[in-house]
Amino acid sequence: METSHDLAAAQWRKSSYSGPNGGDCVEVADGCAASVPVRDSKNPAGPVLVLGTAAWQAFVDGLR
Repeated sequence: METSHDLAAAQWRKSSYSGPNGGDCVEVADGCAASVPVRDSKNPAGPVLVLGTAAWQAFVDGLR
């Protein structure tokens, strides 16, 4: 199991549903094999939660 991720060059993005005024948003980074890094957009230097792709898909499916 991989436990470390080099996210120094990660390209973070917010959902298109976030709106232009900021607010309580999460950002995800694409391009990580078998994982989806997630962080709080208000605290980009803060902690990152790294989810497996199956867990991320279950989360997204639950939002629908």
